[in-house]
Amino acid sequence: MTVAPDIWTIASATDAARARTATARLTADAGLPLVERTRFLTALTEKLRWCLDQRGAWDLLVRMHRADADGHGRLEVGVRPAGHPQDRRPDWQLSITCPERGHADAAGPADADSAGMADALLAADEDTAELLDRLDTQDDLVRSYREELHQTNQGVLALHAELEAAALTQHNLLDAERAARAQAENARSLLTFLADASDAVTASLHHEDILRRLPELLVPHYAGHVDVWLFDDDPTTRHGHRPAAAVAAARTGRTQHAAARPACLPGVDDLPPSALAPTRPLLCVPLSGPRVMGVLTLTARGSRFDPDEAVMLIELARRTGIALANARRYEQHRDTAEALQRAQLTELPTTPDLLLAARYLPATRGLNIGGDWYDAFLQPDGSLLAAVGDVTGHGLRAAVMMGQLRTALRAYAIESDSPAGILTRLHRMLRHQQHELYATAVIARFRPGDPTVAWAAAGHPPGLVRHPDGTVHVLETKPGIMLGVPLPYEYQDHTVALPPGSTLALYTDGLVERRAQGIDPGIDRLGHALAALSTAELEHDLDTAAESLLKPMLHDSERDDDVCLLLCRTAPHATHNGPRHPRHQAARPGRSLVPFQ
Repeated sequence: MTVAPDIWTIASATDAARARTATARLTADAGLPLVERTRFLTALTEKLRWCLDQRGAWDLLVRMHRADADGHGRLEVGVRPAGHPQDRRPDWQLSITCPERGHADAAGPADADSAGMADALLAADEDTAELLDRLDTQDDLVRSYREELHQTNQGVLALHAELEAAALTQHNLLDAERAARAQAENARSLLTFLADASDAVTASLHHEDILRRLPELLVPHYAGHVDVWLFDDDPTTRHGHRPAAAVAAARTGRTQHAAARPACLPGVDDLPPSALAPTRPLLCVPLSGPRVMGVLTLTARGSRFDPDEAVMLIELARRTGIALANARRYEQHRDTAEALQRAQLTELPTTPDLLLAARYLPATRGLNIGGDWYDAFLQPDGSLLAAVGDVTGHGLRAAVMMGQLRTALRAYAIESDSPAGILTRLHRMLRHQQHELYATAVIARFRPGDPTVAWAAAGHPPGLVRHPDGTVHVLETKPGIMLGVPLPYEYQDHTVALPPGSTLALYTDGLVERRAQGIDPGIDRLGHALAALSTAELEHDLDTAAESLLKPMLHDSERDDDVCLLLCRTAPHATHNGPRHPRHQAARPGRSLVPFQ
C-alpha cells in the first residue's frame, strides 16, 4: 500500500543533520541489517552534502511503504528543490527493502532534538564500531584466505616447475631415443652394406673382378674416389705418384688419415693433408692377407669421413685384402694345374684310315681346372686306341690323377689291346692306390680295315655314332662301374659297326649335363647337333666340325665343369684288309636319333 511522503525541508547543515538522524532512526526501527543500513545512510548523507553545496532550500521526501503480500516493506527517500509542485518527481531517489520484522512510521526531523541527535551520534559510533569489528573479522578471513592462496600458488608453481622439469626430461629422453634409433638404423644400414659388399668381393676368385667391384660399391655413397695400389702389379713404381699417406700405410701396415683436421679414429694415424689432394681428406687402408699386398686409398665425399662409415670402410678393406689373397692363391693353383693339364694333353696321331679331332675347355666358374682328359695313340700292331676320361673333383689333385691315369692306360695297353682289359687294370690300380678318388673313362679300339670298333666304358656317358646317311644313335649298352669304386669288377668289351664315313663322338659329362635338366636332354641335344653337321664339313675339316658341334651345346650357360670332346671319323674310302660286315648285320646297340632337319 502506497502512502503520501513526508517532506522535510533542508536549508542548513542543522536541517541536514536532523534529517540524517531521523532517517537513521527509521532504518534502525525498520530492522535493516547494519551493512545495508550503513550503505543507505552513507548514500543519503552524500546527497545531503551535495544539496548544501548547491545553496538554497531542498525538499527531502521520505515515504515508508507498508508491508506487501510477502511481508516486506520499502523505505524511499528523494530530493528535489523546495517550492516545486508536489507532483514533480524527485531529482534523486533511493529506496531500500525493509525486512518482514521491521516496522516503523516516518517522523519529522523536528522530533530530533539535541538529545536525540546526541543519541543518534552515539548510535552511529556503535554502528561504526560494529562495522570495524566486522571488517577486522573479514580482514582476518581475507588474510587467512590470502595465506592459503599464497600457499596454493606456491604449490601450483612448484607443481608447474616439476611438470616443466618432467616435460624437459621427457623431451630429452625422446631426443635421446630418436638419436639412439637413428644411430641403430645407421649401424644396421652400415652392417647390411658391409655384409653385401663382403659377399660381392669374396664371390669372385679373380682379383681383377674384385678390383673392378670396389669402386662400383663405394662411389659415390661412401667415397668420392677409390684407388687400389697392388704392389705385385707395379713393382717399379711402388712409391711413385702415390700419396704420402698411402706410402706410410704400405710401410707401417696401419691405416692412415690425411686431412687438415684429425679424425681421431681408433687404430688410425692422422697425417697432414696430402699434396696430391690438399682439399679432400684421404683414408689409406692396407690390404692385408698373409702380408700387406697393397693399399686402398679412399677420397672423402665432403669435408670429412663419418667415423662410423670410416670404421666400416676399414673392415671392408680388411675383408677385401683376404679376398685378394685367396684370389692370388687360387690363380696360382689354377695356373699350375692348367699348365700341368695342358702339358699332358696328347697330340693326336694321323692315320690314313681314321681322322681325329679333340677339344678341351676348362670350366668358366669355380676352380676351373678338372680331371677331364683325352688320349689317342697307335699300337705296335697298327691299331689305334682312343680314350676319354674324367677324374672326380677339380684342382691340382684331379689334374695330377688325370696324368697318372693317362700314363697307366698307355702302360696297360702294351699288355692288353682289349679296352675292357685296360679298364679292369686301371680300376684295380685306383682301388688299391687312390682311396676316395674315382674316375670315369671310355676306350675305343680301331683296327685297320675293320669296319667295327671295340669299346668299353667305366661309368662314362655313352658315345654317339653318326653314320654316313646322317643318322645318329647312342651307345647305350650299360657301362661298368666307375674306376676306383671299392668293389672288384671285370669290364666287358662291346662292338659297334663303323663303316667308312662314320663318326664316333666321345665326350665328358661337362658337355651334356646341366644342373636344371640332367644328362639325358643334353645327350639328345648333342645327337641332334652331330646329325646337323654336313658331310662335307666332316670330311674336309674335322677340327672345324668339332667347333661347330660345341657352339650349340655351350652357348646357353656358364660351365661348372670341364668339357672334353674327341671325334673319330673313318675315311670314306678306307681299304679293309679284314672281314667286312654288312651294315645291317653290324651290332648297333642303343637308341636311334632321326637326322637333324
